[in-house]
Amino acid sequence: MTKIVDVKANLTGVVWQIDAEPGTIVAEDDPIVTVESMKMEIPIGAPADGEVVEILVAKDAQVEDGQVVARIRTK
Repeated sequence: MTKIVDVKANLTGVVWQIDAEPGTIVAEDDPIVTVESMKMEIPIGAPADGEVVEILVAKDAQVEDGQVVARIRTK
């Protein structure tokens, strides 16, 4: 059974880099988006194995802790 899982930011910062795009197959903890906060780059990883179906942020966008930044389809 497949389901859509939200990928959430775990800190407040600015999107420094988009590491995956829709269609990318990812393993748990693979980086989806990298956020820059306090001069450190912190990757936001996939919560499970799956396929990226949607990226909801853009490079240089501000994100808040708990904000959904992407969605993946898991099996």
